[in-house]
Amino acid sequence: MKYDLNRIVDRTGTNSLKWEFGSRVHPKVTGNTLPLWVADMDFPCAEPILLALRKRIDREIFGYSLHYTGEYFRAVCSWMQRRFNWWVHSEDIFVAPGIVPALSDLVRCFSKEGDGVIIQRPVYGPFTSRVERNGRFVVDNALINKDGYYSMDFDDLEAKASDPKNTMMILCSPHNPVGRVWTEEELKKVADICFSNDVVLVSDEIHYDIVRSGETHLVLDSLFPGDDRIITCTAPSKSFNLAGMQVSHIVIRNDEYKKRWEAATGHPMLSPLAITAVQAAYNESEDWLGQVNDYIDLNLEFIHTFLKEHLPDAVYRVPEGTYLAWIDLGAYVFEGDSLTDFLIEDAGVFIDGGNKFGPEYGSFQRINAACPRAILEDCLGRVASSLKKRSSK
Repeated sequence: MKYDLNRIVDRTGTNSLKWEFGSRVHPKVTGNTLPLWVADMDFPCAEPILLALRKRIDREIFGYSLHYTGEYFRAVCSWMQRRFNWWVHSEDIFVAPGIVPALSDLVRCFSKEGDGVIIQRPVYGPFTSRVERNGRFVVDNALINKDGYYSMDFDDLEAKASDPKNTMMILCSPHNPVGRVWTEEELKKVADICFSNDVVLVSDEIHYDIVRSGETHLVLDSLFPGDDRIITCTAPSKSFNLAGMQVSHIVIRNDEYKKRWEAATGHPMLSPLAITAVQAAYNESEDWLGQVNDYIDLNLEFIHTFLKEHLPDAVYRVPEGTYLAWIDLGAYVFEGDSLTDFLIEDAGVFIDGGNKFGPEYGSFQRINAACPRAILEDCLGRVASSLKKRSSK
């Protein structure tokens, strides 16, 4: 069916973190602040998911539920196979309530207190927080930024991986927030460096379904079918706007790794509605995802056109993957400024400040472009108006 992705759905009164609880994250956010921060979509879910959930609700009882059925695993494994040519056995798939809590479990399972964990900033904030909260140390293999295009520093990665104190690496692929879809050559280099230095490699691929037309995401694990040392984190949450269902899939193929994971996490249960939603998403909602990806492509191109006209000194490249725009507004920032505070107070918009992704990225903002165009236009218009007004003073 054809979906109307321009339709604005009122999310107030739905306990939406994004639209109703921004003040818990930033005290200056009000009910009139336009939010394009947290990474969930403002598009309604695919009709097959909604229909399946309505049918499940009609069964009337929502008791403890397990996902260990052929129907569930066929849905998940078939998606991985047909979308990414990635052959995964059901026995290698473990569930978690989300990738962020899974990262905490993985850090505890595969490193010890005092160890270093390699990440690549600027990167999703919980990569830092989940390492540090568990008594490990962040080791930053910072990405190289050349006019908004990011690449990996392999010499630095080799040096840090060869340090025996650094025992684990968390890769973000596609990368949040810079939007890179890593090439086969880049992915293989990362894995080879980790393998040769006995560094446990975790690949967070939660955004793997959201890539630009013409781009191809390669699952890291699929490039090493004969090696079982890669742990892969995936989920339907970004792809199908199901974050509130709290379900993710952790793929572990190494038998010793499985034992450690199960000893630490047990056998978590999913909600009955999450089980239903996952099956309907992967079995029946691929056309919705295709339309959403096309719409996001246009939104991200629109940002490029808008900035070129209204904020020409901003540095932005259309991301290869994710629905997140990573914009350097350094040309419009005063020394000592908090750009996020200014945009909340003056422009009335709440978007993710770059310092969430690394302390040195305060001049950046990450905008969630997975929304109807009218919302995006409103956000960008407010930002441009405020920054131009201030620059003219």
